[in-house]
Amino acid sequence: MPTINIEANISVDTLVKAAEQLSTPDLQRFRSQVLAISARRAASSVSQDEAQCLLQINQRLASGLQRQYEELIAQRDAETLTAEQHAMLLQLSQQAEAIDVQRLEALTRLSRLRGVTLADVLQQLEIDKPAKSAQAT
Repeated sequence: MPTINIEANISVDTLVKAAEQLSTPDLQRFRSQVLAISARRAASSVSQDEAQCLLQINQRLASGLQRQYEELIAQRDAETLTAEQHAMLLQLSQQAEAIDVQRLEALTRLSRLRGVTLADVLQQLEIDKPAKSAQAT
């Protein structure tokens, strides 16, 4: 995993500049971890039900599995995937999809708890609309 050298006391601007140096997968992992921190902090000022939703919303594949998933997708796209790798890609795809379903259910529950639309919750949590997913085939 790449590392970034930083000063002990850094400004938000410096932290953002450091984040710009991360690869896309590392940046996504960093974003997930920052969102999890935010959710934990918000959880102290929200109901138990909302806190549970926020924790589920921030669930992702473990970083090692996410890297493996991305590598297998790249191999599939390059048409170099073995049968065993294809089976693993399908398994990881199912895991990722299950997590996404749980996240969507939690987002929907949170919107009901807050009495707002799902779009409002996505905006409140600064969650982008999902990009086209790299589905396993």
